[in-house]
Amino acid sequence: MLLRLVGFQGETDLSIETIGAVLGLALLDTLSPTVIGVTLFLLLARPQRAGALLAAYLGSVAIAYFGLGVLLMFGLGALVPAVDQIVWAWGQGALGIGLIVGSYYIPAKNPERASSRPQSFTMRAMLLLGLGTWLFEFATAVPYFGAIAIMTSAGLALAQWAPLLGVYVAIMVLPGVLLYLAWLALGERMRARFERWQEKLASGSRTALSWMIWIAGILILLGAVDTLFPQVAVVTPWGQRS
Repeated sequence: MLLRLVGFQGETDLSIETIGAVLGLALLDTLSPTVIGVTLFLLLARPQRAGALLAAYLGSVAIAYFGLGVLLMFGLGALVPAVDQIVWAWGQGALGIGLIVGSYYIPAKNPERASSRPQSFTMRAMLLLGLGTWLFEFATAVPYFGAIAIMTSAGLALAQWAPLLGVYVAIMVLPGVLLYLAWLALGERMRARFERWQEKLASGSRTALSWMIWIAGILILLGAVDTLFPQVAVVTPWGQRS
């Protein structure tokens, strides 16, 4: 089943498989510890101003990742036509396998990195923290770059990939919005639970990051298999491609 959409470069096919893979990676990206960690910290430390501060932080994260995605899509979009589709698919498959293998070698503790806690509670600090998330959290941005690669290899037109990228970044910051809504609804009754979650995030466990990278590798690899071996039925959560 294909959705027929008209883009700026003519009529192209936006398949359910492409949409499912990109949105699946977006859901995977909701496990990013930085967005969740900053949201919990703000809710616990400055509950009275959390709404405005979170809007600035989450908005800057979403805008930064959308802007980066636009630049990458235009850049890769210019490169892909010069590369044979089969060569590109083999490269995508190698990336997927590399991520799967690499997921087993994530250090037991997170390496030193920039603090994900704001040093001050101003709008400017939140904007800078959002940009810091964009600049320093590439380790947990593997699903994001995988989604960019999938949209590029699918040859989507601007009118197709731009809304899909917008939905991706919206889903990416959704945990922060949901945590804030839970705080609005239940207030201090959520404090003890939020503090426990914050402690788990601060423990530096490798499990979540390892699973994120492994699943991203699987999704990217499946996309490559679909191109390289079209005669093979690929079963995904959003359907089967024969």
